[in-house]
Amino acid sequence: MQPLVAAILVGVPLAWLVGFAAYAYVDAPKHGMDPRKWAVIAFVVPLFGFLAYVFERDEQGYDPETDPYAEGSEERTGGFAVHESRQGEKRLGPAGTEAEEDEDDEWDDPDGVDL
Repeated sequence: MQPLVAAILVGVPLAWLVGFAAYAYVDAPKHGMDPRKWAVIAFVVPLFGFLAYVFERDEQGYDPETDPYAEGSEERTGGFAVHESRQGEKRLGPAGTEAEEDEDDEWDDPDGVDL
């Protein structure tokens, strides 16, 4: 194998791993995470380690107070969360047909669930 081809086959993936690790090392303290741990994970576990860092970093900023689908929020009533854009639509039954309207069901809950 020619030295240039070997340098490309080894050097390019190694440069990506070093880049992922450097990004994790620099960015982790901004999110209150251990920079050494995440740099090692991003370097040792190719691509998946970096993706794990990115997903874990995003979870650090989760605020259940702003999540309308979190347990106990006012928008989530009866155990079921319906997005505001879907409220008031007719329910679907089997095979995409419209579900039968139940006259005595004041809550409009899903089939098989009686709240």
